[in-house]
Amino acid sequence: MKLLFDTSVIVAASLPQHPNHRSCFAQLQAARTRNIQGYLSTHSLAEFYSVMTRMPSQPRMSPIEATALIESYLQYIEAIALEKSDYLAAIAEMTALNIPGGGIFDALIAQAAIKAGDVDKILTLNPKHFTRLSPQIAQMIEVPS
Repeated sequence: MKLLFDTSVIVAASLPQHPNHRSCFAQLQAARTRNIQGYLSTHSLAEFYSVMTRMPSQPRMSPIEATALIESYLQYIEAIALEKSDYLAAIAEMTALNIPGGGIFDALIAQAAIKAGDVDKILTLNPKHFTRLSPQIAQMIEVPS
């Protein structure tokens, strides 16, 4: 099975106190043990870093700690880099759907799933962010349970 991890799942898997930690961590472990093939968008790398280093938890995660986590995840999760044509496709979809603002970031993550090819599911804790996109993307959405 090929799964693309939304940033929300990687964040929850990284924080033992998160209410969805157990289910998200189990999916991350499945990728680590190669029971599934894991992917994420390169956009999620920056988003993860931003969230983890500004989260109001005590103690706050340092930039060094966030970077170390990212590097450890990249040992077993393949990062899908987007090119100009991918960005233009995501922007065109958002324009066609008349979705403004930050929704573009979810469209970029969805575009990474399309680019990876044959991705079975996009794992997210924010299904509504993705189900409003194309029917192709909407049917790929799954919330870890």
